[in-house]
Amino acid sequence: MKTLKLTLNPLDKKSHINREIYSNFSEHLGRCVYDGIYVGKDSDIPNIEGYSKDVIDAFRQIKLPVLRWPGGCFADEYHWKDGIGEPSSRKKMINTHWGGVVEDNSFGTHEFMRFCELAGCEPYISGNIGSGTVEELSQWIEYMTFDGVSPMAELRKKNGREQPWKLKYLGVGNESWGCGGSMTPEFYCDNYRRYAVYCREYSGNKLFKIACGPSSDDYNWTEVCMKKIGPWGMQGLSLHYYTLPTGDWGHKGSALDFSEEEYYNTIDKTLYMEQLVTRHGEIMNRYDPEHKVGLIVDEWGTWYDVEPGTNPGFLYQQNTMRDAIVAAINLNIFNAHSDRVYMANIAQAVNVLQAILLTEGNVTIKTPTYYVFDLYKNHQDSTLIYSHIENEEASRAVPCISQSASINEHGEITVTISNCALDRGFDVEVNGFEAKTAAGRILSGEVHAHNDFENPGCVAIKPLDIRIENGKAVVALPACSVVEITLKG
Repeated sequence: MKTLKLTLNPLDKKSHINREIYSNFSEHLGRCVYDGIYVGKDSDIPNIEGYSKDVIDAFRQIKLPVLRWPGGCFADEYHWKDGIGEPSSRKKMINTHWGGVVEDNSFGTHEFMRFCELAGCEPYISGNIGSGTVEELSQWIEYMTFDGVSPMAELRKKNGREQPWKLKYLGVGNESWGCGGSMTPEFYCDNYRRYAVYCREYSGNKLFKIACGPSSDDYNWTEVCMKKIGPWGMQGLSLHYYTLPTGDWGHKGSALDFSEEEYYNTIDKTLYMEQLVTRHGEIMNRYDPEHKVGLIVDEWGTWYDVEPGTNPGFLYQQNTMRDAIVAAINLNIFNAHSDRVYMANIAQAVNVLQAILLTEGNVTIKTPTYYVFDLYKNHQDSTLIYSHIENEEASRAVPCISQSASINEHGEITVTISNCALDRGFDVEVNGFEAKTAAGRILSGEVHAHNDFENPGCVAIKPLDIRIENGKAVVALPACSVVEITLKG
């Protein structure tokens, strides 16, 4: 097996890796919220106050930092007052974006904020500026965060919450260039400035306001936002990019039945994220050289055709080792650009798109993507350090290896490496750091391998043997694998 040299320099510290990079996204879409996160207090499924205990435990295991809600496209048709008060008396609506099903609003503000408390993550609210008013968004912030005498604070207390919540992350609109209003960037920026003024900071609560940024490579949208809003008016600018194997929204390809060519197409399109964050970052640098505005990649992941026999509006897809490689590459890219990428939210948490969890009745499956988040969690709030690895071409200029390395406050180094090649493995020799001890974990398997309800443990993390030769850690990196290495000097 060929040996590749990985060179580290712990003294060359780059940037802080915000824990928020490892965040998630939940939308009123398919079975993400209902029958996923929320099963009801009377359910036979093990639950805590109606929330799936398995989902809570799984989120806590990976130290989920932030959960975004209620959308997505749903956010700009969501009116928050429909989701408060006695659940049985709440207004019902048709979810026109996702499946045309009835939304009964039984999962609203109180339910979401309580779930975040139980899961140990911070809430990220996506506000409605597409079909909502300035007053509506202003009152929502007041309802959630004001500890004083006001109609909204009294309404919150009447609905059972005496103390206000703390809300840090607020999205002012979602995909305003598309489902959030089909706005031009100039029109959106004028709206952002107007809405943001009335999103007050009550009772010591500090808002991190996130403007709707571009879709994929719409660099003009970023230019206009940075010029018209800039670092004085926002703390974050979002970016949405999905990996489509075919590049065709009409025929995206199957999650399970794909060829080797389709696999490498998927990896190639995943690597495009590197160009996107670099070029959008360069535009942001011209207006914000001090990096006061974070790039918020709050929708990313694979998007395939739905599983046969499922509602096409529910976006339910399986999750294989291909998805694990996609997740690993993206997270390594975000780590590498952590000087600008402040947060990232994979789409979506449960039962939708590149879900980290799949549920059916009382069974919850951890997908290969979930296990990548488990392997990478020690990067959270560590410091990126210099790393370079020798590389080879897997197929059509797609590099085999993706990696990142960080050091924590105790001097422990975490290295994450993925090998996307399907036909070869490597030995990796770590240079530049004399390791006294080393531990490792690995996720690997045939590229189509996945967990389903008949075989939920087909793909899982296993211990990885690491040998130390003259202070250098040496690890075997099989084909189609993701590894985590922890080094102590």
